[in-house]
Amino acid sequence: MSRNDGQDETPGDERVKGTAALLVNARGEYLLHLRDDVPGICDPGTWSLIGGNRKAGESPEETIRRELMEEAGLSIPGLQRFTVARSLGPDGTTKGHINVFRGRWDGDAAALPVTEGIMFHWFAAAVVPRLRMSPWARSVIELDSGVTRRRFASQEPS
Repeated sequence: MSRNDGQDETPGDERVKGTAALLVNARGEYLLHLRDDVPGICDPGTWSLIGGNRKAGESPEETIRRELMEEAGLSIPGLQRFTVARSLGPDGTTKGHINVFRGRWDGDAAALPVTEGIMFHWFAAAVVPRLRMSPWARSVIELDSGVTRRRFASQEPS
């Protein structure tokens, strides 16, 4: 997975059906969604990012705005495309690709309405390796936390 700067070899928007929101607060924590542990859904019983698949005629931006509203009652201004993640099926083959958008939100995760899944919670990047997570979501957080560390390190006085 690489940052989506238009130069990588990720599939075009028409083939990328999934979207997800990587929401970060002022403390650098990530908002995660505990998915239902039921058969027939993607990544059951794991912590993941809020998101879902595109409907016919929707752009990725329209999709992630709809999914945030449907699943958590959120409207997040200024979402930016961050990366395209590869989602793997149980057999290890690529199941699909997910447009990941990054945004900032500083609200109370426990106060969010839960219309799908079990709950929302903020987690520090250091806690993520201890969670049962969908592999693609873990990779996105690892990518983001590495980018953030490098950005701050480059701003330190010499």
